Amino acid sequence: MSDIECTRAVVTGGAGFLGSWVCERLLERGFDVVCVDNFCTGTPANLSHLTASPAFDVIDQDVSAQLAVDGPVDWVLHLASPASPLHYLRMPIETLRVGSMGTMNALELARRQDARFVLASTSEVYGDPLVHPQPEHYWGNVNPVGPRGVYDEAKRFGEALTTAYRTAYGVDTGIVRIFNTYGPRMRPDDGRAIPNFVSQALRGEPLTVAGDGTQTRSICYVDDTVAGILAVADSGEAGPINIGNPDEMTMLDLAERIRRLTKTSSPIEFVDLPTDDPRQRCPDTSLACERLGWTPLVSSDEGLARTIEWFAAQRLPA
Repeated sequence: MSDIECTRAVVTGGAGFLGSWVCERLLERGFDVVCVDNFCTGTPANLSHLTASPAFDVIDQDVSAQLAVDGPVDWVLHLASPASPLHYLRMPIETLRVGSMGTMNALELARRQDARFVLASTSEVYGDPLVHPQPEHYWGNVNPVGPRGVYDEAKRFGEALTTAYRTAYGVDTGIVRIFNTYGPRMRPDDGRAIPNFVSQALRGEPLTVAGDGTQTRSICYVDDTVAGILAVADSGEAGPINIGNPDEMTMLDLAERIRRLTKTSSPIEFVDLPTDDPRQRCPDTSLACERLGWTPLVSSDEGLARTIEWFAAQRLPA
């Protein structure tokens, strides 16, 4: 923990895949944690092992409408948003609202409480990048009126709003750009590649690879992502700072790795590539290493093995 004693954190979207891990790590560090979620895409099951703690509180609230939290607050970590294409394409207005009004409400809470604010932004702000790997000073290549624009532009606006609150009001803000996080607690119906491939492999179904499978992603295990988010929160860095694993692979390679790790005989099946799907994605993490001393520690094969083990356990009878 930093030299400044922080005791109470608000985590918006705390019932989601990533948010629940952030809540868990904060509790382990001795924080009192307030999870705020409207359970739009998050689930109470992600929090079931935390609710017995007297240091943990859950508020069922839509942060786009309000963010009412009683008592002192030291950190506001704003993770609330649909994050998978399946969800934000189904909820385009809600996604834009949480990126705009939700971010403003979270910033206003931090401003009132004189709290450190961290925005969970995304590598999607780079769009279909023309610079590779992507450094933080790259402005991106986003189609604002394409189907992915509702998520990409919501996050880009959130970054602009966060920066404006820092410059206009002096709010202590940080921005973290998260790259393709995966791990236990992802929803099987999440719609993203890893839960899709793992679920299909465990069911003995074909693994559906979009396009010709040559598009690349760089996947980061959830433990490393959470460590990066908290390192930004601990620091005085404004960011944006990339948090991701530079282990870049094609989607076909990812599917083959999951086939090998699950020991499945499921074939690969190619399906249509979604509109505006980025052709390549890889973080330049030199800034995180230099400013935060952060680097990812979990290899992709180890992280995938842990994730597969967790998904397989969900299929077992109670």
